[in-house]
Amino acid sequence: MAHEKILVCDDEERIRKLVKDFLLREGYTVVEAADGEEALNVFDTNPDLSLMILDVMMPKTDGFTVLKEVRKRSDIPVIMLTAKGDEDDELNGFMLGSDEYMKKPFSPKILVARVGAVIRRAADRKKSDDKDVLIYPATDDVLEENGIKVDIERHSVYVDGKEVNLSVKEFDLLVYFMKNKGMALSRDMILNNVWDYDYFGDTRTVDTHVKKLRAKLPGKGDMIKTIWGMGYKFET
Repeated sequence: MAHEKILVCDDEERIRKLVKDFLLREGYTVVEAADGEEALNVFDTNPDLSLMILDVMMPKTDGFTVLKEVRKRSDIPVIMLTAKGDEDDELNGFMLGSDEYMKKPFSPKILVARVGAVIRRAADRKKSDDKDVLIYPATDDVLEENGIKVDIERHSVYVDGKEVNLSVKEFDLLVYFMKNKGMALSRDMILNNVWDYDYFGDTRTVDTHVKKLRAKLPGKGDMIKTIWGMGYKFET
C-alpha cells in the first residue's frame, strides 16, 4: 500500500471528493485545496507532499501560476487537470514543469495509475541523482553526436560544452533518438520505448515532448527530423 501524501486542488468539490476517494483506496494520504491560493498555502505547510494534482482553471490563482511558483522552490511531481483541449495549453504545462497533463473528463482509475507511475519515476530519478559516479565515465554510457554529449549514468546533457537541463522524459527521449540514429521511428515505437506500460495517453504526447526537446538543444534541434505522417528520425 502507498503512504505518500497527495495534494488535490480543484475548485469543484465533486471532483476533489472523487479523486480523493480513489486515492484513499490505494493507501495515499490526501490533502485538499479549492483554489490556487489555498494550494500554495498547503504546499508551504506540508513539506512531506509527494505529488500535486492541479486543476488549470481556478479562482484567485490559476494552476499554471501555482505550478510556476512551485517550480521556483521544488521539483515535486505535478499532474495538471484541465477542461480545455487546447494543445498550446498542454505544451505550456509541460514547459512550466508539469509531469503529466490530463483532460477532463478523465477516468479516476487512470489518474490513480498515473499518480503511481509519476511517483515511481521521481523516486528512480532521485536514486540516480544520489549515485556516486564519474562525470565522464569511459563507458558506453556516454553518447556523443555533433556537439551533443549525453552522460547516461549522471543524467547530464551538454550542447557544445554547455550543460542543458532536461526533464526525465526529455532526457529519455534524447537517449532513444541518439541510440537509434538514422532510423525512422514511428510515434507508437517512441511511446512504447520511452514511456513505460504505466503510461496512458496518445501519440500527441510524443509531439509535445519533441517540440520541447528541440527548443532545449540550441542550434541542434533540427537534428530531430520530422517524418510527416509517421514520426521522427535523429540525423547528424
